[in-house]
Amino acid sequence: MSTPLRILLTGFEPFGGENTNPSMQAALAVGAAPPAGIDLTVEILPVSCPRTPEALRAALARHRPDVAIATGQAGGCPEVAVERIGINLFDLRIPDNDGAQPLDTPVIPGAPAAYFATLPVKRLVAAMREVGVPAAVSNSAGTHLCNATLYLLGHLAATEYPGMRVGFIHLPWLPAQTTRPAGAPSMSLATQISALQAALAALASEGPEPQVSEGALY
Repeated sequence: MSTPLRILLTGFEPFGGENTNPSMQAALAVGAAPPAGIDLTVEILPVSCPRTPEALRAALARHRPDVAIATGQAGGCPEVAVERIGINLFDLRIPDNDGAQPLDTPVIPGAPAAYFATLPVKRLVAAMREVGVPAAVSNSAGTHLCNATLYLLGHLAATEYPGMRVGFIHLPWLPAQTTRPAGAPSMSLATQISALQAALAALASEGPEPQVSEGALY
């Protein structure tokens, strides 16, 4: 019997005046019913520039995963977006939950400018589309804590956890969140759960990266 793949899946707490976060709800739901062949742990991260790195480091130390996938909310995005790259920059459009709003500030001073996700991003997108979920590769994770989390995962994999594969998935607003602004894109929680389950199942199996263009930029 093969050893289950150890995966750490994270979501974020609500922020920006919202009372929920799709990444929190979807991650917890998937954690309750993970795909076969996966030893899955779920952690919910704070939305805080100083506290998120500490929480992420603690989660990695506790669980020592083979794969770490973070998820976050991308309000206004019409698709599930699998991120390709995280950059070494904080430039917050709105404050974090502690009231901090760093501008033009590195996530880690003196560290590399960027880290690419080391998961098969195109294969994850293909797996989501196969179960009917609108999905795409994204080439910009923004400059808030979602981007910073992908960057931190890349840095920690490069410096402290050799062999750990990392990535980030952005999830759209839930329908209940789109009353302000009215008519904004949204996606049901059930569809978002299906997207994460498909991505995890794809990681538990082998397969080539699809040779297709995924050059969209959100």
